[in-house]
Amino acid sequence: MIKGTRKAQGFDLSDAPSHLIRRCQQFYGDLYAREAGTRELTKQQFTLLAALEQNDGTSQTALVEITGIDRSTLAEMVRRMLDRGLLTRERTEEDQRANAVAISPLGRKALRSARNAADRAERLFLEALPAPDRQKFVKALREIAQAAEAMVADGHERPTRPTRKRRLS
Repeated sequence: MIKGTRKAQGFDLSDAPSHLIRRCQQFYGDLYAREAGTRELTKQQFTLLAALEQNDGTSQTALVEITGIDRSTLAEMVRRMLDRGLLTRERTEEDQRANAVAISPLGRKALRSARNAADRAERLFLEALPAPDRQKFVKALREIAQAAEAMVADGHERPTRPTRKRRLS
């Protein structure tokens, strides 16, 4: 426990899975940023391009589900990545209101380069665990992610973040 902190009644962040997952995500983000440097893609840009590599030409709506990146953030990312020439976008044939997003040749090159940084960061991330536990850890994460996907497939909507109401002055 950090000096000067007290354990809250009945709830200790150091034992809360939700908090620990967030801390692990921050740790991986720091590792990725260090490995990628400032020239490479951000972690979220890498995630988007990696998702598109397997689902090229998919809609932005589907990308929200695949990546877990919220709709407004993804839309802004797509706009910026279009400006940088990393993506292409066109209207889908099924729904003229929806956009199909694809990786451009420049985006594929950036993805290949960033994949090396991501691989190094993943290795460093897992090195925090004893070697025999690494595969078990990844398996447990996969099982949790699959449970979340099954919940959505069973008709349970994924909760949305509450919007903040503006205070009127």
